[in-house]
Amino acid sequence: MSSLSIFDIFKVGIGPSSSHTGGPMAAAYAFSEQVKPVARRVAHVQVTLFGSLAFTGKGHGTDTAIVLGLMGYLPATIDPDAVETLLRKVHADKQLSMPAVGVIDFDPQSDLLFNYDVELPRHTNGMRFVASDAAGVELLNEEYYSLGGGFIAHGEDPEPSSQAGSAKFAFNNAETLLAAAESAGLSIAELVLQNEQQWRSAADVTRRMDAIWSAMQFCIERGLKTDGVLPGKMAVLRRAAKLRRTLEARTVPMPLDALDWVNAFAIAVNEENAAGGRVVTSPTNGAAGIIPAVMMYYQRFVPDASQAGVHRFLLTAGAIGILYKINASISGAEMGCQGEVGVACSMAAAGLVAALGGSNDHVEEAAEIGMEHNLGLTCDPVGGMVQIPCIERNAMGAVKAINAARLAMFGDGTHKVTLDHVIATMRQTGLDMMSIYKETSKGGLAVNVPEC
Repeated sequence: MSSLSIFDIFKVGIGPSSSHTGGPMAAAYAFSEQVKPVARRVAHVQVTLFGSLAFTGKGHGTDTAIVLGLMGYLPATIDPDAVETLLRKVHADKQLSMPAVGVIDFDPQSDLLFNYDVELPRHTNGMRFVASDAAGVELLNEEYYSLGGGFIAHGEDPEPSSQAGSAKFAFNNAETLLAAAESAGLSIAELVLQNEQQWRSAADVTRRMDAIWSAMQFCIERGLKTDGVLPGKMAVLRRAAKLRRTLEARTVPMPLDALDWVNAFAIAVNEENAAGGRVVTSPTNGAAGIIPAVMMYYQRFVPDASQAGVHRFLLTAGAIGILYKINASISGAEMGCQGEVGVACSMAAAGLVAALGGSNDHVEEAAEIGMEHNLGLTCDPVGGMVQIPCIERNAMGAVKAINAARLAMFGDGTHKVTLDHVIATMRQTGLDMMSIYKETSKGGLAVNVPEC
């Protein structure tokens, strides 16, 4: 499983959710490809959402993502500014155009069904796509699952790998990762870089990392400049732009300026995410503000920050994300918010230590601290939308990641609780957590806070 790439963990997409928007869009696109052998006979498509996708799908944009995916769009390439126009036409015409199939009748009100009573066996984020002919004869009936972070799987098939061949340095947990790095005399970042170069050239790895960082910075900049109200009935006001103006107006430096800016960076990203803008899934959209905010902290507030440090950050954070992906989950619907904000905090803490030149032991300890103090964190979005408490929670996660990195680097790298211990605990905690606290909006803040 260590053949996962850091570019499986960091993916450019659109908001508001990697599991409820990005994954379903990718699944609908995959189904549109799957129907091609019978494309000429397809006259109708119906989609049913199950589990968490049913309960919070509308607030997370799952219904719109399905429509866009059926039309042949993908999260990485669709223009967020074109989405509203595309959807308006589908709702007005009650038709959509599928690749190879052509224009078919499709009414989102009756052809997108939300099944609140059934959960498909493999994962709570389940979808069923049915294509039929003009006489109503079923041509294709397929189930897909959105596994978190934009990853999808088809039916009972193994989760597909995007990489051909094995990594140079195989690892399946933190212990084997640290052992492989020590044996080869490499930092974690150097080891991951060599793994990445099994699948693409060194220049391409660098180009992709720079593109990820550029996309993160663009998202921060756009969020810091945009005022207004976020989509949805809660009418949540954007705060990042006002916070930026307040900070820029300060004429005398304040002791916690860096902390205030980190809050602004994280909130800016997640307001963009909530508005359906372009973000980097890292490792999910709901937690997409943490890593960019900590990286921007590194770039702006660390005197000797460099592009090489940015690369070390992404390579190391990506490795930690891979460990959570293969040993637990990065799905809020499966693990609660510890699987999103908790994992992003752990990744960011490790990445910052690497950027600062810390040892592999310091990296592992920082990652452990970052998750240890997010254990049990619930996913209870008010109104089923990735806004409250999600946006603010990213700011808290970013600050916590910086503190975790600092705590680790003050020590000598020895500690009682290992990263493997905490990942196993996080997984078991997620399994023990009641479903009402796992992205269903049936418990916690989601039922105790008025939506308007």
